[in-house]
Amino acid sequence: MNWLTNYVRPKIRALVEKKEVPDNLWHQCPGCGQMIFHRELEASHRVCNNCGYHIRLPAKERLELLFDEGKYQTVDLPKLTSDPLKFKDLKRYTERLKESRNATNEEDAMILAHGELGGRKVVVAIMNFAFMGGSMGLALGKAFLTAARLAVLQEAPLICFTSSGGARMQEGILSLMQMPRTVIAVDEVKNAKLPYITVLTDPTTGGVTASFAMLGDIAIAEPGAVVGFAGARVIEETIHEKLPEGFQRAEYLLEHGMIDRVVHRHQIRDELIKITNLLMVRRLDDNVISISSKPKNGVKENLDTHRSNERKNDVTEERPAAE
Repeated sequence: MNWLTNYVRPKIRALVEKKEVPDNLWHQCPGCGQMIFHRELEASHRVCNNCGYHIRLPAKERLELLFDEGKYQTVDLPKLTSDPLKFKDLKRYTERLKESRNATNEEDAMILAHGELGGRKVVVAIMNFAFMGGSMGLALGKAFLTAARLAVLQEAPLICFTSSGGARMQEGILSLMQMPRTVIAVDEVKNAKLPYITVLTDPTTGGVTASFAMLGDIAIAEPGAVVGFAGARVIEETIHEKLPEGFQRAEYLLEHGMIDRVVHRHQIRDELIKITNLLMVRRLDDNVISISSKPKNGVKENLDTHRSNERKNDVTEERPAAE
């Protein structure tokens, strides 16, 4: 009886009993409805091989896909007041922040990283939609300003990947003030004659669209990305008209001159290498012309003065009231 008890019975039980299957093995494509095995989805960087639909890509995966050999350094950002307005809706704002931080292992909705892209130094600010919908508040505004100043300090292009539902309502007027704050940060990069490139991913909406997302020297977008200010349904209810098919999609914006390129996710890295190389060479040519037009000092003196002035501006501390 031992062989029946110890061998046959467990085999029969294993055939009859239901096995627990992880619920994340298969994913349904939002575009065509096809079921995609998780390993196939990871290999394609979350692009459907059947219809080409670009499923939202986690921020950390995007950074690994972008930088040379997937190597980069993140920048620790200063912690700010978590709940300046003591806001509460169905939950306290502090509880929502805690939940998002536990779920994403990030402090807020923007990650700041720097490394090499095609052998060239770049600074990358990337928004994390998984953190409260990528909403913009004080911490994100500070992160973007830090990214801009780091780019100027390193004399490197600034690349921003946007993905946001807009301003963070739990911070009220303080979140709206990040719109002009980020615009000023963009100006600092452009005044240093450095490229600022935006990559618009799904979705990019609200106050982020109305500020730094649309200010890139070059603006590219992933296929099918929703880019706009107010949602299509809100607009239709306001104007009482039916919007055109594909309204606010990346292809529609390209057709109407709002962005420069629509680029497949697998080609974004190569596209950014081409753009940064082109714009940085042009910046070098402009600097040579600028220096040669000032015969009073030598080349070295002009460069030293230029860099000294830049660094003095970069290390200037913000006034506490700006926080």
